[in-house]
Amino acid sequence: MSEPKKLYIKTYGCQMNVYDSERMSEALGGQGYVETQSPEDADMILLNTCHIREKAAEKVYSELGRFKGLKAEKPDLKIGVAGCVAQAEGEEIMRRQPLVDLVVGPQSYHRLPELEAKARAGEKALDTDFPEEDKFEKLKNRPKAKRGPTAFLTVQEGCDKFCAFCVVPYTRGAEVSRPADRILREAQDLVERGVREITLLGQNVNAYHGAGPDGDMTLAGLIWELNKIDGLERIRFTTSHPNDMTDDLIEAHGTCEKLMPYLHLPVQSGSDKILKRMNRSHTAESYLRLIERIREARPDILMSGDFIVGFPEETEEDFQATLDLVEQVRYGYAYSFKYSTRPGTPAAERPQVDPQEADDRLQRLQALITRHQREIQDAMVDRTVRVLFEKPGRLAGQMVGKSEYLHAVHVSGADLSAGDLRNVRITASGANSLAGEVL
Repeated sequence: MSEPKKLYIKTYGCQMNVYDSERMSEALGGQGYVETQSPEDADMILLNTCHIREKAAEKVYSELGRFKGLKAEKPDLKIGVAGCVAQAEGEEIMRRQPLVDLVVGPQSYHRLPELEAKARAGEKALDTDFPEEDKFEKLKNRPKAKRGPTAFLTVQEGCDKFCAFCVVPYTRGAEVSRPADRILREAQDLVERGVREITLLGQNVNAYHGAGPDGDMTLAGLIWELNKIDGLERIRFTTSHPNDMTDDLIEAHGTCEKLMPYLHLPVQSGSDKILKRMNRSHTAESYLRLIERIREARPDILMSGDFIVGFPEETEEDFQATLDLVEQVRYGYAYSFKYSTRPGTPAAERPQVDPQEADDRLQRLQALITRHQREIQDAMVDRTVRVLFEKPGRLAGQMVGKSEYLHAVHVSGADLSAGDLRNVRITASGANSLAGEVL
C-alpha cells in the first residue's frame, strides 16, 4: 500500500473556521490525506483564513512567504488558501504569491477534492463562487472516529446586517440556514462518537430559520429538538445579534435543561450615535432592556460581549457611554478591539480617531472588563458547578474542563477521564481559571 498523503491545516479566526477546517480535512481524507501537525511533513498546506482582524491579508502573504524554502525543497508540495481572505482576494493571491496552487472560498470547500486533483495535475485551482448547492450535503458522511467531548456544529452562515465595519456579508454572503433534519442527523452522529456538548455556530446564529417539518424553525425550536437527543448533555450557541434575540429563545434560556447559562451578545458600543454610524440597528437602551429580560428568564446567566473602540467619529463622550453600559451589564467575558479599517466597508472612508487616543480608550475599557471578569470569577469560590472534563491539565494527575458558565476549571488527584461530567466545588480563583474538588 502507498503511504498516505499528509495535510497540514492552519486555522485563523473564529470557531466557524475551526469547524470548516475539520470538514475540509474530512473532504480531503477521501483523497488519501491524513492530518499532520507539521508543515515540514506535509504534501499539502492549507491556510484557512479570517478577514476580521487588521491587515488580515498581509498576514496571510507573510505566512505564505515562510513556505518559499519548503516549496523549493519539495516541488510537489501543494499550497492552498481557504476562508474569508481567499474569498476577498481571489486570483490576486496567486498573482502576488505564485507558490499558491489552490484558492477556495468558504462556500466552496466541498469542491476541494476536484480542486486538489487540478492542482496535482499542475494547474492553478480557483473557486470563490457562491454555489447554489448545499456544501454540507455534498460533503461525504463524517468518519466514525471517536471524538472529544465537545464539538462545533455550523447551523447558519452569512450575514444580512451590513455593519459599517464588517466584511462578513461580502466574504460569507447572505444569511443561509441549514435544514433542521440535517443538523439533527449530524448532532446525533457526533453524540454517537463521544460528543457530550455541542456549540451551534453562525455569523448570526440566532437568525437561524432552517426548514423544519412544519415550516421554518427558529433557533429555539432547533435547540428544543437537540434537547431530545440522548447522550447530548449540553447545548451552546454563538454568535448572536441583539435584533434576533426572539421571545422563544429568551424563554428557552429559562426552561431548556440542556441550554447552558452563557450568552455571547455583542453590543459594540454604548453610544447611540456610534451604534447608528455602525448600522447596528439597536440602541444602548434597547440592548440593556434585552439584557434585563434575559436575566429575568435565567438570573444566573453569564453574559459575554464584543466592543470596538476608536470607531470613526467616536468622541470621549461616546466612549464614556460605552464604559457606562459595561458598568451596568457587568460581563463575565468580553472581547474588545481598537477599530481598524476594512477596505470596501463604509467606515473605511470616514475620518479616523487618533490612534493614540484609541489605544488609551482600549486600555481603559479592558481594565474595567478585567475587573468585572475577575470579580465574577472570584464569586464562584465555594459554589458547586457542573464540569465537563475535556483533557489532562499541565500538572500530573490534573484534569481540565468547563463549567456551565464556560469557566475553565481544573481538578487534581481525582479519577477522571475526558467526557466525565461531575459536580465540583470551587476552592480557588486564579488569573484565568478556577480550581476545585470533585464532590
